[in-house]
Amino acid sequence: PAEKPAAVQYGARHILIAYQGSTRDAAVTRTKEEAQKKAGELLAELQKDAGKFAELAKQWSDCPSKNDGGDLGTFGEGQMVPPFESAVKELKVGALSGVVETQYGFHIVERTK
Repeated sequence: PAEKPAAVQYGARHILIAYQGSTRDAAVTRTKEEAQKKAGELLAELQKDAGKFAELAKQWSDCPSKNDGGDLGTFGEGQMVPPFESAVKELKVGALSGVVETQYGFHIVERTK
């Protein structure tokens, strides 16, 4: 029998801006509108200087990955929530997404692999 192709692995880093009512809202007080606005501001800043990604992730991200500059490492299909996975798949390596909404909040994603 033919061997199954190796599962595709994606790599990404992200900045998550959560809001009250999102899945990770533990200590977050901003509204959904404020979170979306902040994500848009960060995206605009990154479009001017993508080199600031890790620095901005450490400063603003509401995900524990912020300690690694937003790096999520690698993951296979089906390991991330669908809107996030779709965004990663559509990006070329090194490219930035727009603002991606999931149940966790608003993400800015950069594909790393």
